Amino acid sequence: MKNSSHKIVIAIAIILLDLLVYLFLGIMLMAYDDFYDPSKGSYGSWESMTSFDKTIQILLYIWNFINILTLIFVGYKFYKKRYGI
Repeated sequence: MKNSSHKIVIAIAIILLDLLVYLFLGIMLMAYDDFYDPSKGSYGSWESMTSFDKTIQILLYIWNFINILTLIFVGYKFYKKRYGI
């Protein structure tokens, strides 16, 4: 019983950490909204972003990719455990 509840606590902690990373990246991207200048390009375009905004955007893409890989891995583990493959 202890092992099962320990795994649940770890899973919840990982999910909360994931949400905190998204929250942090979202707050950092708010700087782009605050200082957006239409004369530098259309909204969301690479040309209209500063190097800081580009870095945060790339980190967000990387974090999304890591989350997708994690979902695939967890799904594979669940499938493997469920169907014994």
